[in-house]
Amino acid sequence: MISDIYPVILAILIILASMISIKWSISISIVEIIMGVIAGNLGILHVEPWMIYIASVGGMVLTFLAGTEINIQIMKSNLKECISIGIASFLLAFITVFITCNYILSWPQQSSLLVATALSETSIAIVYSVIIDKNLSEKKLGTILMGSTFITNICTAATLSILFMKPTIETLIFIITSIIILVFAYKYSDILFESKTFSMNKNEIELKYIFLLLTILIFFATLGGGQALLPVFILGALLSKQFTHTNKNDMLTRLQTVSFTIFTPIFFIVGGTKVSIPIIISTIGIFLLIFVVRQVGKFIGVYTIVKKSLSKHHMYITMIMSTGLTFGLVAALYGLNNHIIPQHIYSILAGVLVLSAIFPSFIGDKFYAPSFEEL
Repeated sequence: MISDIYPVILAILIILASMISIKWSISISIVEIIMGVIAGNLGILHVEPWMIYIASVGGMVLTFLAGTEINIQIMKSNLKECISIGIASFLLAFITVFITCNYILSWPQQSSLLVATALSETSIAIVYSVIIDKNLSEKKLGTILMGSTFITNICTAATLSILFMKPTIETLIFIITSIIILVFAYKYSDILFESKTFSMNKNEIELKYIFLLLTILIFFATLGGGQALLPVFILGALLSKQFTHTNKNDMLTRLQTVSFTIFTPIFFIVGGTKVSIPIIISTIGIFLLIFVVRQVGKFIGVYTIVKKSLSKHHMYITMIMSTGLTFGLVAALYGLNNHIIPQHIYSILAGVLVLSAIFPSFIGDKFYAPSFEEL
């Protein structure tokens, strides 16, 4: 059957993206997104249900790994900066995009609110990929980026829930289950991680335990009509204390290897296939207007705070905090499935999100990335 070739094509795209990234020194996530856009629009790759599921799991694994990058002590000492940058990153983009969609483009209010919410986020996946690429782990800059991104996405998730999600008994079950899992993981994970009986060298039981927690959160989030991004991120932050010793760092390295080999490429490539080039070309004026308004809102909101709060790396933080993709695609898909936005607005929104993942991260990486000596 012709569909049997798609896993092979996906594997080829993954290895090609890695080769291009190494050859031209471009962030691997950017290359994978572009490969997805090309493959999707040329009809080379047809996204099958199993790819969508793996991509969704990949987004959760990336979110968990991003949470492990939170250094609680550094974040506490920079809490004011993280909160102010995160809120500014959300608020100005939300307001400017909503005004543009509702009053200039005359889109329905509900559609405008959904688009504004989706474009207000900062991509956890992109920020985390940048932190790993630039060796910002355990650095002040990396923690500020991750902490600010966390605050921005809390604002985005809360807005999406308040404006659109109707609370049900399943939603309550998801919230209660998430709290129970987070408390359990924080208090009792040490028993497994410190056990001399269960050796990770043979069976990788710690990694299987983490995947179990992630899949439980994903299941109850789906049951409750929500998303597991925030509890998964918090789970990573709570378990970050487990990765401070050498053997725990080995465990984190193993999880990163699995993620960056399988889950992450599929997440970014599948995300790229959601962009319809014909629709974007036919609405290029609207597409560019929304993209520019979104980026200007993000830039002004973040740069104003960063310039006052931090002594250096203003432009780099601003560029990376101006990226979007992860939760934005989640919000966009929610809007499409619940008939809040039509297909053409979804394609425009997905295109803006993908371009916002590529453009600011590329500019920041090429022109404003701090050198090793500056860290």
